[in-house]
Amino acid sequence: MVNTVQPVLVRELHSDVSTIQWVLTIYLLVVSGLQLTFGRVGDMRGHKRVFVTGLITFMAASALCGIAGSPWVLIFARAIQAIGAAMLFACGPAILSQNFPPEMRGQALGVQLTMTYVGLTMGPLTGGWMSDRFGWQSVFLVNVPLSIPVLLLALRYIPADRPGVAKKFDVLGATLFIVGLVAFLTGLNRGSTWGWTNPVILLLIGVGVAALAAFMVVENRVPEPMLDMGLMRNRLFSLAGLSALLCYVGLYATLFLVPFYYMQGRQMSATHAGLVLASQPLAMALITFVSGAISDKIGTKWPTTLGMVLMAVGLFLLAGVNRTSSDFQVIVGLVIAGLGTGMFVSPNNSAMLGSAPKERRGIASGIMATARSVGMVLGFAMAGAIYTSVVATQGKTPEGAIAGVQAGFIGTAIVAILGALAAWVREPARKAAV
Repeated sequence: MVNTVQPVLVRELHSDVSTIQWVLTIYLLVVSGLQLTFGRVGDMRGHKRVFVTGLITFMAASALCGIAGSPWVLIFARAIQAIGAAMLFACGPAILSQNFPPEMRGQALGVQLTMTYVGLTMGPLTGGWMSDRFGWQSVFLVNVPLSIPVLLLALRYIPADRPGVAKKFDVLGATLFIVGLVAFLTGLNRGSTWGWTNPVILLLIGVGVAALAAFMVVENRVPEPMLDMGLMRNRLFSLAGLSALLCYVGLYATLFLVPFYYMQGRQMSATHAGLVLASQPLAMALITFVSGAISDKIGTKWPTTLGMVLMAVGLFLLAGVNRTSSDFQVIVGLVIAGLGTGMFVSPNNSAMLGSAPKERRGIASGIMATARSVGMVLGFAMAGAIYTSVVATQGKTPEGAIAGVQAGFIGTAIVAILGALAAWVREPARKAAV
């Protein structure tokens, strides 16, 4: 919903676009940096406790967002809201994995993802309507009444879980990971705006890479690491994580490219682009629960590989659009890519959680969530870099925009093929369901 009210925030808070962009950016950075940390905290202190704390934090911060009178107060409140969201994202899948038997894990995760994609479909339309009818504040304040029954249900029905045996939290590792990931993602996020050769961008990316490298060294040496490197040495887990990252690169690159196709290449409205884009999460919602149930029966290798292949097919079809293409052609490509994504995600999540020891399900869940966030930024950054490079050579014309979009979709289709290969060559995925 927040994506749709950015122009309203610029006007109502008497600000500028570059400042209001931080309302979205700060949320993404904080969520990305903290998911792994809160996954580990969940393993140590109990996933229900972290989940409930996150829900309360998210609800309180949403209220603060709704009463913010300046852009900087809103940005601060969004950072607090992101802390709560990171707790929810990191522990939700772990709670499901612990409380459903292996033969139902894919179905449970499929239901969760179906609700996610329904929310992605409803969010932009609902946000625009609520902002027009009740003001931009309602987009944030609506979280408060919605969160109260969720909190009561969580307190009543989520079983309390026993914390793991580890007693010492890896502060150095957590700090290096947060600093490294936030610096790296900030560089990627701002690169297309500030310029990829800007010294600040190069410094951010350099600091990010160095801090993440140091994080890997530390995690191999401390007795109780935040990230158990044994997970990363598990071929099924690591390749499932890699294919998840590549899947989200393709998904979010599509969300970047389609609006540019319609608004720059076809001179159409943002509303038109949004309505066409809604076909993708709808397709994802329709297939996710089914693919989760199928993976419980046959394992996760075939559904994940086929899902990434379908995504690649859809992206290649989208690479063929031009100025005379019909909405139907675009929707066909989006639906095929969406069906592929929906077929991939819940079996792949089941594979990752199923291959992790029970006492490491929280950190596994955090890695899953981090892969989604990093894939989002990489997808936007890659699509933006390809698009702007082509437009720079072709010219800032509708034809140049179409060429940039086509090149962007070809690049993301290749990424999807690599994701299919990663899903195929991993260990027999049936291990994830037992």
